[in-house]
Amino acid sequence: MAVAADWRTFGQRAHSGLIAAYALVLGLVAISALLAFGAGDDASKTPEPEATLRRTGSLKLPPKPPPPKFRTLAPAESAGMIEVTSDGLRLPRISPDGWTPWIAHSRRFDPSGPPARVGLLMINVGTSEPLMQRAIDELPGEVSLAFLPGTPDLPRWLRRARDRGHESYLMLPTEDASGVAERGVRPIEVSADAAENLRRLRGAMARGGGEAYVGFVVRSPGPVSQSEAILRPLIREIADRGLAAVEINPTPDTVVIHRLTTELGTGYARSTNILDYRLAADSVAEALDRLVTWIGERPTDRMPRHAFGVVQPDGVAIDAIVAWYKRRPSPAPVSLVPIIGHFECRDACMNRLAAQPEQFRP
Repeated sequence: MAVAADWRTFGQRAHSGLIAAYALVLGLVAISALLAFGAGDDASKTPEPEATLRRTGSLKLPPKPPPPKFRTLAPAESAGMIEVTSDGLRLPRISPDGWTPWIAHSRRFDPSGPPARVGLLMINVGTSEPLMQRAIDELPGEVSLAFLPGTPDLPRWLRRARDRGHESYLMLPTEDASGVAERGVRPIEVSADAAENLRRLRGAMARGGGEAYVGFVVRSPGPVSQSEAILRPLIREIADRGLAAVEINPTPDTVVIHRLTTELGTGYARSTNILDYRLAADSVAEALDRLVTWIGERPTDRMPRHAFGVVQPDGVAIDAIVAWYKRRPSPAPVSLVPIIGHFECRDACMNRLAAQPEQFRP
C-alpha cells in the first residue's frame, strides 16, 4: 500500500518495493491419488474397473480464507506506538522497532482486483451522533472515515469503526469561517505561534487516544494550508510521529502540503472530487457514477487511473453510497479500496518505512 510522478497507486509501486496492497499467501497442498485410494502393501489388490478410476479425482483444496482487514500486531509492538506524556496525553509515535502508525492502522485490501481504483472518504464525522452511527454501521467497510477530534468519546467510535472494517483518520482542526466548529478543541490558527499550534495539534492527536487512525485530513485551500511557515512544524510533527496526511483540495494548487510531506517523509494522498458539492447540479450518486466512469476509462498510453471522492456525513450521501455499492456490477471494472490505496510514499518516506521491513510485507 505511493505514487511517484503524479499519483501512482500503492499497487503500482508495490512491484518496485512499496507496500500497496495486502494479499494472503497460502501454500497449496498436493494430495496423491495413490495415497487417497491405497498403495504400497495394498498394491497387489485387484485393480478397480477403468470406469471407476475415471470417476476418481483428487480431493478439493479447502476454500481460501479472506485476509484480515487490519494488521494484528503483538501487544508490545502496539504499545510501542504510543507515547504517554508527563501530563497524561496519549500520542502516536513511531515505535522503537520502526513501526509507523499510518501503516499499522491502515486497512488491507486485495491487490488482485482491477488496477483502476476508486475510494470514498467521509469527512467531518462526529457532527451528529446518529449520522456517525449510520456511517459506521451502514457504509461498506472500504469507505474510509475522517472524524472530528472534538467528537465525544472518540476512542470508542474509532474502535467501533475499525470493528466494522473502516480505515479512520482525524480532521486537522484549523481556522475556517466556513468549516465545522470543533467542540473542546482549539483550532490551529495563523495568528498563533508555532509552539501554540503544535500544542493544539498534539491535543487533537490525544483526543483519539493516539491509536487506531492513519493520519490527518487537511481541508484546503485555507489560511493555514497555504502558509508554509505555519504548516512546516505541523507536517514535521505528523511525519515524525508516523502519521500520514490527506489533502482535500478542489483547486489545482497542491504545492505546500505535497512538497512538505515529500521532504519530511510521510504518506500523502489528495482528492479534488467533492461528491456533494452544493453548487453542482448532480446528486451524490451521479457524481460518484461519473467519477467511476472516468477512472474506468484507461488511455492506452497511460497507467490505470485512481481517485477518491469526498462526502459529508449526510443521510442522503449515506443512502446514495449504500445503493451504489449494492448495484455495482460483478465483476466490477473498478476496485473499491480504502484511502491507503491512493497514497504516495516517496524517498524520505520509504527510508522511514525501511527501518521496519515487516511494513513492506502483506
